[in-house]
Amino acid sequence: MHKRAMLIVVVVFAGFASVYVAAGSPLALAVFGVQVAFARWRSWWLVPLQAVLAYGSVLLSGSSVGVLGFVGGSLLLTRLWPLALAVAASAALLGPTDPVISMVLISLVVYGLTKMIDRIDEVNAARLALAVTAAAEERLRIAAELSAGLGRALATIADGARTGDPDVETARRSLAEARAAAASYRAMSLAPEISTAKAMLTAAGVTMDVRVGHAEPLGPAGALLAAVLREAVTEIVRRRTATTCRIETFTEAGTVCLRVSHDGARTAGDESLGDLPAQVEAAGGTLTVGLTDDALVTVEARLPATASEPVPDTGGSVLPMALLAAVLVGFSAKALLVAGSLWPAVPLAVIVFMQLRSVEGRHPVALSIMAVLTFAPIPLFGQSWLGVAGFLAGPILLALPWAAALPLVAAIVAVVAAAGVLLGLPVPLTVNYAISTVVTGLVVYGLLKLAQLARELHESRDGPARAAVVEEHLRAARDLHDLLGHTLAAILLKCELARRLDAGRARKELDDVLSMTEQAMLDLRTVSGGHRELSLATEAESARSLLATAGIDVQLDLGHDTLGGEADTTLGIVLREAVTNVLRHSSARRCTITTSVRDGAVRLSVRNDGARATEGRRGSAGIGNLTTRLTALDGRLAVSQEDGCFELTATVPI
Repeated sequence: MHKRAMLIVVVVFAGFASVYVAAGSPLALAVFGVQVAFARWRSWWLVPLQAVLAYGSVLLSGSSVGVLGFVGGSLLLTRLWPLALAVAASAALLGPTDPVISMVLISLVVYGLTKMIDRIDEVNAARLALAVTAAAEERLRIAAELSAGLGRALATIADGARTGDPDVETARRSLAEARAAAASYRAMSLAPEISTAKAMLTAAGVTMDVRVGHAEPLGPAGALLAAVLREAVTEIVRRRTATTCRIETFTEAGTVCLRVSHDGARTAGDESLGDLPAQVEAAGGTLTVGLTDDALVTVEARLPATASEPVPDTGGSVLPMALLAAVLVGFSAKALLVAGSLWPAVPLAVIVFMQLRSVEGRHPVALSIMAVLTFAPIPLFGQSWLGVAGFLAGPILLALPWAAALPLVAAIVAVVAAAGVLLGLPVPLTVNYAISTVVTGLVVYGLLKLAQLARELHESRDGPARAAVVEEHLRAARDLHDLLGHTLAAILLKCELARRLDAGRARKELDDVLSMTEQAMLDLRTVSGGHRELSLATEAESARSLLATAGIDVQLDLGHDTLGGEADTTLGIVLREAVTNVLRHSSARRCTITTSVRDGAVRLSVRNDGARATEGRRGSAGIGNLTTRLTALDGRLAVSQEDGCFELTATVPI
């Protein structure tokens, strides 16, 4: 945003300088260069250098005193701003009234445009600071929420293990609470479900096209749209007839829309969405299934978007509007001086009023009226009215796309030049009017465009903060599911086993529960925003012990050296999730865990028998979480199922 604003300012400054260069003052180029440098770096020594160049241009090259406006504008931006009055007074002594007015206008424009850059930078910095603060506050809130519930439950489980009383109910309730919390954090965003959909469709060999066009957080709509996406993708994978799938999200007329299209069904009636249409309707939305002309089945859900609170205008547009008014009045005064009469004042007043009322957007009627007022009075007022054309060029640049605006502005300049020729004006004066038309248009455009950028930044100031909160929720959901969920599931398994064993054998299981509750507390701190490194080798041994407890024969073959860092931690998390899936989603009797290093990457594979039919299993949050984690390391995840065996493979570069 800063670069874009700076480009606008440089173009406007260049337009001012071009007037004096065309008039035969090459020093104006140096003045322009110093002005750009001062707007960028604000070094104090640039101001006296600019003053020497500007006054040299006036006194040695005979340049118009209007060039002194650059010096006046720079001084207005410093603590020495009263000296700008002295520069204006010197201009009045050195030149006639018309260029003195130009000098004042240039000073105001230089000051206004540079201050607008400052405003944009301040708003942008405030947005970033707000995002950091919002993320930190949300992290603390999540930590307090989880510590109050799961933290106390873990302490209760540990106390029971010490006294020889396995607290199965608390362990079961804690696992359910962790999963519910993870689901609630995920519900604010469609990103995890989209990641899961990508993984499922890739594993099924379906070519994807994903186009995300919504803003997050989605609020209550997020959970429903995630359910629709999950159901639609599960149907695609279950039928195994689709070869292509497109997932689109967008906002339209106050609604957030999800559209899933694929070529895997003969009729729209083949889609099965359960009770989701009723749920979406109850939430004030619509869920439709249709068949397009190119034989694609389309599932489309529309739900009311979460309304954002209006952001009050804190005065960011006051400065540019005041400067625009001053510039319009100043240029009008110049026109009246040339006319030597007050008769043009009435149409000028109408143009100024329309400029201030219709400053942005497409206003075809207003632009048409301004065009008539720009060209119709030329035969009546002659030379004095040629400068008014710039008032039309500015709104056109602002209201229309550049492809349409630039030819129109060129046409306006051509009309001004032709009028100058028809009025018998000298060529240099005609050229000056043509250039001034462009400069005036750029000034109007620059002031209003920078005000628009600042306003857009201010109105969207909560965007990065909302995104940071969503990211914090997704991080907590991933860690709850991948780290704490696995440990709580293992605690529950051990507690249930200890309850069925005699006191002597139960003691060993309860000792494992104690050690697992300590690990769970570490996991809880990680979920709350802390960082914890895992070891793939350690997790592999833990997986073997846990699976053996469940009566599953484990074959462990680790072919990697010490990894360390994010790769070790991420693959450790992948292994945890894989083991949890073996326990939850299969009736496995045998599981093979292997690692190998090849072509600069480490590969982890977990394969088990007893896999259940895919029809009974919906999209997995864990698969989406793991895909997100591995993608951050340029890794990849693959899942496959055949002949009753399920295999999960993760690869990470090392």
